[in-house]
Amino acid sequence: MRFIKAIGIKSTMKIPINIPILGKEELNEVTSILRDGVLTSAANIGGKNVQEFEKLASTFVKSKYAVAVNSGTAALQAALYVHDLKAGDEVLLPSFTFVATANAVISVGAKPVFVDILKENYTMDPNDLKKKITKKSKVIIPVHLYGNVAYMDQIIEIAKKNGLKIIEDAAQSLGSTYRGKHTGTFSELGCYSLYPAKVMTAGEGGFIVTNSKKLFDKLRMIRNHGMLHGYDTRIFGLNLRLPEISAAIAKIQIKKLPSFLIKRRKNARILSELISDLDIKIPKERKNEKVNWYLYTIETNNREQVLKKLNSKGIGAAAYYPIPVHKTPFYNKKIKLPSTDWAASHVLSLPIHPLVSPKNIEFIAKTVRESLTR
Repeated sequence: MRFIKAIGIKSTMKIPINIPILGKEELNEVTSILRDGVLTSAANIGGKNVQEFEKLASTFVKSKYAVAVNSGTAALQAALYVHDLKAGDEVLLPSFTFVATANAVISVGAKPVFVDILKENYTMDPNDLKKKITKKSKVIIPVHLYGNVAYMDQIIEIAKKNGLKIIEDAAQSLGSTYRGKHTGTFSELGCYSLYPAKVMTAGEGGFIVTNSKKLFDKLRMIRNHGMLHGYDTRIFGLNLRLPEISAAIAKIQIKKLPSFLIKRRKNARILSELISDLDIKIPKERKNEKVNWYLYTIETNNREQVLKKLNSKGIGAAAYYPIPVHKTPFYNKKIKLPSTDWAASHVLSLPIHPLVSPKNIEFIAKTVRESLTR
């Protein structure tokens, strides 16, 4: 299979941390849509390409339904709107995530309550979750960070005991499974991102999966100004529609996704073999877990030293996330999240995407080794 980089995408790094991988098939689909001139559809069911992508997406993650939207953030917003949250309602989520998770909560009028993470895989700590639940709690948003699967068995049990809804933020974990079940399908609603740096892309885009026909119908209206048949707004909604060009790219990408994931897994295995003897913690799958290796994330007490060395050699290593959401200027919460704060200063992600060659992997490993040798 011949891959090309996305048109117009430039990187200052010789080996970027992640990059969209597009081929002739995507270019042909986009050209065809431009020729036809049907760029979007305001129909409740979406345009032709949107419908085709939704069928492929639901088949891939083994859900009954999928609803395509124009970003991963929009997916979270739509899922939150489904539950009719009111001002003062609390949504529990980790602070160690991309800010979109918290911003989506604010955008629907609810209050984010930050939960600490487990150092084992950087996902929500079920024990801290229990401590943060109040009478105002309505929804839990576990984040499957870096492709690691959150501890859903415990989270689901906690949610049931407290009458809370779960919305999975699976933006980074498309293709990750636990006991053969895909992230995003452990609860009523799962949200994914199709941003260019993810394991597959639509340019910009996202989608929500569910097994509930009621929620599926509601999500379709929410993404389209609350309309069912046109100009008949029945519930609150916004323009969250996915354009036909983006859907066309996505439907080709999701067919290629299995091959992308195989290459990521291979690269992760090789890199682990090359650096497992170093004084760092390398990522490992827990029993019954199969991650998508979206971000190969290590822990080191010399994060800045290692990062500087890698970047100086043209390796696009990056720290996700050096500033937890609760410490950003907008949120500025004076709370104690010790594992979150620790991870923010110790983790570092290395490139293992499908365009990273075996020679690249060897170079990355060699540079990591050199960076730890004083």
